[in-house]
Amino acid sequence: MSNYIIETFNLSKVYHLKKGNLIHALDDVNINIEEGEKFGLLGPNGAGKTTMISILSTLIQPSHGYAIIDGVHLLKKPNSIKSKIALMLGTDMIYYRITGYANLKFFCKINGVKDYKKKILQVSKEFEMENWLNEYVERYSSGMKCKLSLCRILLSDPKILFLDEPTLGLDVKTTKFIIDKLKHSNKTIFLTSHNMDVVDKLCSKIAFINNGKIIKYGSKDELRKLWQKGIKIFVGIDDNKIKLKQELEQQDFITHISIEETGLKIDLLERTYYNQLFPIFGKYKITKIQEIELSIEDLFLKIVV
Repeated sequence: MSNYIIETFNLSKVYHLKKGNLIHALDDVNINIEEGEKFGLLGPNGAGKTTMISILSTLIQPSHGYAIIDGVHLLKKPNSIKSKIALMLGTDMIYYRITGYANLKFFCKINGVKDYKKKILQVSKEFEMENWLNEYVERYSSGMKCKLSLCRILLSDPKILFLDEPTLGLDVKTTKFIIDKLKHSNKTIFLTSHNMDVVDKLCSKIAFINNGKIIKYGSKDELRKLWQKGIKIFVGIDDNKIKLKQELEQQDFITHISIEETGLKIDLLERTYYNQLFPIFGKYKITKIQEIELSIEDLFLKIVV
């Protein structure tokens, strides 16, 4: 028995267009996700992210291949999978012309949620929405609509959350609130987003997809080690910043130096050269030395673009 809660096996989706043209929205995708894991799928527009989520959430069928979700075959027992998952496509799956409470009650009814009044109260308090439930959704801000959408998918207590661009257009405060809630949940999360910061803060495993193919796949640490051959460091310095920069530029193991407000950013060819900097730093009043990790955005630009 597999330890993975989501596994795909050569999952493919082909669209047949007029004049015999084909679009390979997904092309032999193989991934596996452990229970409770926060997984991020990154790629440019049209890469296959929404197609992937739509297949795994049983909205559409693959052209080839299959998936096993929580031990259930996607093609053989799709109805059994529906009780294990919840899907959030931005804020497209809530109704704007009724109240927040009416939205949540409706989805509780169609999903057979027992004791729904108590559960609506609990989840709305958790997302700080209890005072807005009797307002019409069309009056909600973008952040409140997003929170209501999350309340909706959590009411049925699914094991797996499929989230397609859940923080699109949200302010920093609301985005942080949602990341914190999701990160500390016990749910398995399958996330797609163009917001690299959201993926970096929430997800432990990432896959990069382009033209329907998985290009790279692994934990953030694995991907960083694979692509970050050199090392970036920040050096805090109050005085003689220009002089330090000029001296560092004489070293052939330094590839780039940029001047920041409170110091310098330095790119080294390899980590082994790190210790050779300290004799130079000893001549100056250094306030801080910090290693800079390769960001998810940097990885995206290196791998996909």
